[in-house]
Amino acid sequence: MTEIRAVAPTDPDDRLLLREYLGEVIGRYYGRPATEAEIDEELAERPYHLAVTLIAYVDGEPAGCAGLREADGYLELKRLYVRPAQRGTGLARLLVAETERHAAERGASVIRLETRTDLVEARRLYARLGYTEIPGYGDDPYTDHSFEKRIARAATW
Repeated sequence: MTEIRAVAPTDPDDRLLLREYLGEVIGRYYGRPATEAEIDEELAERPYHLAVTLIAYVDGEPAGCAGLREADGYLELKRLYVRPAQRGTGLARLLVAETERHAAERGASVIRLETRTDLVEARRLYARLGYTEIPGYGDDPYTDHSFEKRIARAATW
């Protein structure tokens, strides 16, 4: 059974998945496993607090996460991560869809995201889900590609 829940930034499962996510992206960047010190340094240097943090649970165990960060005039998809054992199951698509739903509920009409060239699987997923590449919009020195998707705003009555 799969369940996706919004959690507080202090949730222990969020902290666990954030460290795993950072370990993977840092490790891929350097071409070797990330050290705990590198992960701690990254957490100290960058804000990882999100407007919405979502965790996917499979059979009660945390299996992946995604979130939304508020920016100037749009929301940004951040930290999409699925644990290796759950990859290829459609969980990333579910997390993105739930993130888009939360964005629509917040009145957003567009979601943006940034990623790197070496994260080939992520770029392929975003393209399949309707995200189109746009000119860079942020100042993250690790970003190689920026994407955007128009979404339908939630109805307000």
